[in-house]
Amino acid sequence: MNEAAESVASRLNDCLAAAGLDFLDEATASRFAAYCALLLRWNARTNLTAIRDEEGILARHFVESIACAHALPPEIATLLDFGSGAGFPGIPIALCRPEIAVTLAESQGKKAAFLQEAVRTLGVSARVHPGRAESLTAQFDCITLRAVDHMPQAIRLAMNLIARGGWIALLTTEGQLTNLKESSAGGLSWLESTPLPGGESRILAFAQPRANSQA
Repeated sequence: MNEAAESVASRLNDCLAAAGLDFLDEATASRFAAYCALLLRWNARTNLTAIRDEEGILARHFVESIACAHALPPEIATLLDFGSGAGFPGIPIALCRPEIAVTLAESQGKKAAFLQEAVRTLGVSARVHPGRAESLTAQFDCITLRAVDHMPQAIRLAMNLIARGGWIALLTTEGQLTNLKESSAGGLSWLESTPLPGGESRILAFAQPRANSQA
């Protein structure tokens, strides 16, 4: 790592320690530093994410996504990041949990192009689906949703892509979760949510389709 990358990697590990999460090893931290640099370069010319400063990317996007990666059930083998955007939480999951086959679905062309470049640059084995997630025919052990437009509709579409016994992992807020539980109309069985680092009532909520609502 060069000096700038070392600084980013060190500050990311400081953020993780402050959140009560384990440090990343040097190789993984280096890849996160490269991811951050790539995101900053692309954000300078296209709107990938509203958080555009380095510290915000580390403390909010990276730490929250890494916390999600650690919290995923160990038996998950395949994962779809529904509406992946700039790759959160899908790319951090691919970096932290390389045993999981990650698919990044993103219908916006510029964001999908960024994901392709990120996957190539970082050397992760994730696959990019440059289209709407609901056009996929595969089913997945877990589907993550974070900052997705029209979230209630997205959850209903995601339910068709969950393998039997699979999970939805939702990164949201307490207030939004209440509304989303109501909109799922009993089709999902929710576990107790867990807080995510970074404040603002951010939580990680897991749900599974009820037996009578799963295809």
